[in-house]
Amino acid sequence: MSKISLIINGVRRELEGDATQPLLWFLRDNLRLTGTKYGCGVGQCGACTVHIDGRAARACSVTMANVAGRRVTTIEGLESNGNLHPVQEAWIAADVPQCGYCQAGQIMTAVDLLKRIPQLREADLAQVTNLCRCGTHVRIKAAIMDAAKRMSGTPIAGGKS
Repeated sequence: MSKISLIINGVRRELEGDATQPLLWFLRDNLRLTGTKYGCGVGQCGACTVHIDGRAARACSVTMANVAGRRVTTIEGLESNGNLHPVQEAWIAADVPQCGYCQAGQIMTAVDLLKRIPQLREADLAQVTNLCRCGTHVRIKAAIMDAAKRMSGTPIAGGKS
């Protein structure tokens, strides 16, 4: 057992645990932050995507030792001052989820992409490698493009912004 200090969703935490434990299991089992999902366990599907120091990372492939002293944001910490993130708003507007299992990881990946590429082009969506077993990729891509418009202040069809 080792003591690990980090910031999770804006709150500094001093945690005791196994430093080799994947961040995913610590978030889910110890902190009950269950929005981060277990999918494949090898960092391929993206259901476990969180932000570490503002960048998307697969929580199943990152150990607790790797996040010591860092900032971790989960889907539960994405909203700000009680307001949904523009990506979350776009997800709702596009009616993206079917089963919803992969959605938190998809949203976290989209937020990271839009941070890195604010003037998003449709071709940039190829960087979203998360899997959706329900096949809502068309709606996911539409929601990400909608979120890009929302975040840039570009008018959205139907008068929404």
